[in-house]
Amino acid sequence: MTEPRPDEPPGPSGPLGDELTRLAALHGVATSYSPSPGRTVTASATAVVAALAALDVDASTPAAARAALTIRERERDERLLPPTVVCWLGPVPDALVGGDPAAEADAGLPPAALAGLPPGSRLDVGTEQGGTRTWVHGVDRTGGAEGLPPGVHRLTATAPDGRTARAHLIAAPPRLPTPAGRSYGLLVQLYSLLSHRSWGMGDLGDLAELSGWAGRALGAGFVQVNPLHAAVPGPPADPSPYRPSSRRFPDPVHLRVEDVPEFAYAEDRERLRALRERAGRLRAAVLDEGALIDRDAVWELKREALELVRRVPLGPGRRAAYADFLAEQGRALEDHATWYALAEVHGSDWSRWPEGLRDPRSAETTRARAELRDRVDFHSWLAWLTDAQLTAAQRTAREAGMGIGIVHDLAVGVHPGGADAWAQRDHFAAGMSVGAPPDAFNARGQDWGLPPWRPDRLAAFGYAPFRRLLRALFRYAGALRIDHVMGLFRLWWIPRGLPPTEGTYVRYDAEAMLAVLVLEASRAGAVVIGEDLGTVEPGVRETLDRRGVLGTSVLWFERDWEGSGRPLPPERWRADCLATATTHDLPSTAARLTGEHVALRHRLGLLTRPPAEERAEAAADTDEWLALLAELGLLRDAGGGAGAASEEAGIQAVHRFLLRTPARMIGLWLPDAVGDRRPQNLPGTWDQYPNWRLPVADAEGRPVTLEDLAASPRLHALTDVLRTDARTAPGDAG
Repeated sequence: MTEPRPDEPPGPSGPLGDELTRLAALHGVATSYSPSPGRTVTASATAVVAALAALDVDASTPAAARAALTIRERERDERLLPPTVVCWLGPVPDALVGGDPAAEADAGLPPAALAGLPPGSRLDVGTEQGGTRTWVHGVDRTGGAEGLPPGVHRLTATAPDGRTARAHLIAAPPRLPTPAGRSYGLLVQLYSLLSHRSWGMGDLGDLAELSGWAGRALGAGFVQVNPLHAAVPGPPADPSPYRPSSRRFPDPVHLRVEDVPEFAYAEDRERLRALRERAGRLRAAVLDEGALIDRDAVWELKREALELVRRVPLGPGRRAAYADFLAEQGRALEDHATWYALAEVHGSDWSRWPEGLRDPRSAETTRARAELRDRVDFHSWLAWLTDAQLTAAQRTAREAGMGIGIVHDLAVGVHPGGADAWAQRDHFAAGMSVGAPPDAFNARGQDWGLPPWRPDRLAAFGYAPFRRLLRALFRYAGALRIDHVMGLFRLWWIPRGLPPTEGTYVRYDAEAMLAVLVLEASRAGAVVIGEDLGTVEPGVRETLDRRGVLGTSVLWFERDWEGSGRPLPPERWRADCLATATTHDLPSTAARLTGEHVALRHRLGLLTRPPAEERAEAAADTDEWLALLAELGLLRDAGGGAGAASEEAGIQAVHRFLLRTPARMIGLWLPDAVGDRRPQNLPGTWDQYPNWRLPVADAEGRPVTLEDLAASPRLHALTDVLRTDARTAPGDAG
């Protein structure tokens, strides 16, 4: 291998060099990756150097890389403690260990975390709860963890030679509890489910109504929704719920305005009546005229109405509750509301604001916050109202008998110009974007346009941003789905301005990330579901399973990939998962059974092969599954042949199959219950398809309201299958 000249920066196709490779490894930056078993690809040197630069490490030349390597190795050798240490409280049950050394070592502080400590070092822990613990490293054989409460504590180490070090100590239960019994639930994009009370898109009143009905009348155990994170304001607003402005705070566009207690006392009744009439016309345009869901129009009406409602003074009890919310949320809410107030003046991309306002801690921002005090309070008030309605929806679900209730969705990242990226700017990697490397399904890779968290900053702050994010979501969630859960282990970083092929993986401390997740979910008594579809590096699913994080299994992807390639028999599915027929990014079951998903891609010019070839392959895949369903006696076609009855029977058979698996949670994509053929999102499209803007519809494309669903014979026939067979299907986890 030819070494570059000392003054020559490594180029995209240039050699990485031993020193750059070692430096990258010390910072968790990969220099190669495996897109498929047995194949290794060398990462772009440009990406490696850029990723290191985003971590404040200069590797722009071989000389700079050499100097940085010397510094990093010295820091490693002299360090007593890493910034964050994980302690799993008690051993994982024997049945889960299976000879795994990591599991067997779960009791006490992991030896690796204390590897730099000389024997005889004193360890002092100041607990989150206010207590203290002290022991001597290498002398106290319990490791000092006995009796340590769950929490994030402060660990101080004092070596015999007087050197000291401090670290965050995350003490977490070894595993999340398994969901009680077995349940089925509904999966829906909330905006897509309109009722005759909503203002042009589904809202939190609809979510509460859906949950109460599904729990009481259908025997459902949960309702899973899309991310309800706060969006970047428009117009035009990005309709994707997976590229929000903030993941910590919800979006007030989901508010049911009439459910705000002060609404009843607003004085300008005439104006409110006019706004409700306009909302009715907006709703009718979607339900009766085939219009798309218009988030911007909905928010314009709701914002105007909420401005009127805000004029009503809060009563003493409500005022005290609001004050408590402000105090509890603290600076995070103040920053969030300040960003939205500033965005009203300067636009919704903080990188284009006046320079002084780009820093949330600057004197200019402090002055602007004071000048915009009323608008800051308005956006804080909106966050409070939305939090209250989300909490009420979860309470309604549990009161309706749901064991889990609302399953909320955590997006993988945030918009680079939004509130979180501004308020936490020091925690995000500047100039980098998250995506996916090239693979068998996408030769160009993917760029999601989301800035990644810096793993070094997370560790230095005891994972506080992640802890606070989870705690905020668990306030009103019975379970949390984590999109692209593999991101707890590593993310594909792409330097700004380069294609996804010029990226590289950057690793996170998965043990610390999981410890925070298990700690916060355990405190909330919540279930965690990881979206682990697609390419997953070896060991990730096993590690998640050992910590009690459920996986995601989608029927059409479950094949014997290491053997015959045929559909995986139900008894071979994993138990610790949410099993579904489809997701928001995939064709509906009706579309697969009819081949409409291929026809749609053909109409949009998205096929990469001749249409006949694509149709034949899709039909062969579907026929193979239908043959297995028939073989198992699950395909009971009351219609006796082709057509709608046969399609409906096929959808029921698919869900009977899911019930034959040992999966602890069974998800029903709500559009499947009415024969909807349209995906909510069609990956690979932008303006060619109305992603995230379609209402739930029947097989003919006619919108179906929440009230229609409640009276739908087709839906009731399918849910009867689920609620009856869920109690008797093989593999019942109860």
